[in-house]
Amino acid sequence: MVRVVEHDAAWGAAFAAEAARVASALGDIVVAVHHVGSTSIAGIYAKPVIDMLVEVGDIGEVDGRSAAMESLGYEAKGEFGIAGRRYFRRDNAEGVRTHQVHVFAAGAAEAVRHLAFRDYLIAHPAEARAYSDLKQKLTAEDPSPDSYMDGKDGFIKEIDRRAARWRFGEVISDE
Repeated sequence: MVRVVEHDAAWGAAFAAEAARVASALGDIVVAVHHVGSTSIAGIYAKPVIDMLVEVGDIGEVDGRSAAMESLGYEAKGEFGIAGRRYFRRDNAEGVRTHQVHVFAAGAAEAVRHLAFRDYLIAHPAEARAYSDLKQKLTAEDPSPDSYMDGKDGFIKEIDRRAARWRFGEVISDE
């Protein structure tokens, strides 16, 4: 069951604290750690899961550091459906997901896409609110994970398209 909640101002600090632990575990291959996903966008509803995107110099070196991530309570899932990614997730004692870490080579297309999506919604508050409204509507109608993901798919693809254009300097109306 998917649950979205009002934005929590503490998510930024939770990200910062966990980002430091993750960067330490992955070590000198880390180029940058970014807060992504809806918890990184002030004012919108989100699943209360801290999403991190870690850029590394060499994605091949991440596998050798999975044990360090596991020592922090993360489960290593390999590429987990996205070529060139290493995915880690952590649940709390009740089995509820609390953190997700997506690791990509610095500058990888998927990393750029995630960052552009986040930055675009931050820069376009009306579209961020529309995304928030959609998530609330979807979970109210059918909180199953498949229904939720299917319901967001078209919106996310459209925002990805707009974000890519915006990133390269095209003016995108907020109306």
